[in-house]
Amino acid sequence: MKDILSDYRIYLKIERAMSPNTVASYCSDVEKFFAGTELAPEAVTAEAIMDYLSVRKGLSKRSQARVLSSLRSFFGWYVLEGKIQDNPCDLVDAPKLGRYLPEVLSVEEVAAVIDSVDTSSWQGLRDKSILEVLYGCGLRVSEAADLKVSCLYMKEGFIRVIGKGDKERIVPIGGMAVEAVEAYMAVRPDGADSTSDEFLFLSRFARPLTRQSIFKMIKRQALIAGLRKEISPHTFRHSFATHLVENGADLLVVQEMLGHESITTTEIYTHVDSTTWHQNILDHHPRRADSDDTEGCHCKEGQ
Repeated sequence: MKDILSDYRIYLKIERAMSPNTVASYCSDVEKFFAGTELAPEAVTAEAIMDYLSVRKGLSKRSQARVLSSLRSFFGWYVLEGKIQDNPCDLVDAPKLGRYLPEVLSVEEVAAVIDSVDTSSWQGLRDKSILEVLYGCGLRVSEAADLKVSCLYMKEGFIRVIGKGDKERIVPIGGMAVEAVEAYMAVRPDGADSTSDEFLFLSRFARPLTRQSIFKMIKRQALIAGLRKEISPHTFRHSFATHLVENGADLLVVQEMLGHESITTTEIYTHVDSTTWHQNILDHHPRRADSDDTEGCHCKEGQ
């Protein structure tokens, strides 16, 4: 089974061009499945998959859907390899998911977190520039961690981002983010080696900053800012997209900035307008409770 998983991992990396994180997630799900069922891939049936999902206590519907997606990918590859004729996952219904609405910060809350950073050290200037870039450019945490100095075009007002599947996109960068990055760059130490020096955000050991370090930093700053919401680096990306849509940005433009393959992924950010337009309609509705029903009525008596 180890050799099969190794070949599958190569298929995901080379032929599917998936990111290392996605490859690791898919392979982990598949490995756990076979460890739990002890069946050879050729012997797996739809019933075996349903039994496995049913006994995985504590798995949310979203997690079950992710595991099923991983298994569908694996058995799809196994079909392509000619090892089996049909994908057993085709006979398994995915769990019905409610629409996922991400946690979103207000503009004031974003500012509070950014302003909570102590910028008296170069690490503080680094952390502030990370937050400005995450929010101001809508980057994924992996994209921020992997950002290279050579990908910055501050005078031109954009950065070059390598996203999922090594897909490149050009993202505008606003004035506040530019100021934060330039302030950090002025005191940024040299990297520990030539490879590390290519990366924009460095650790105190002058090595590329990890995603986990960025996650911990954001948790710390949220507490300092007095936020009680459960936030992560992705919260800044969600908030960025939400605020763009709220301010009337075209969904196709937002899609391109975020690097979404499908517009349906971007459409989730339209949910934020619901409260605004809902209240706006009620405030101006002709049949609202506090309205004067007779105002403007020119009906004759008896009509």
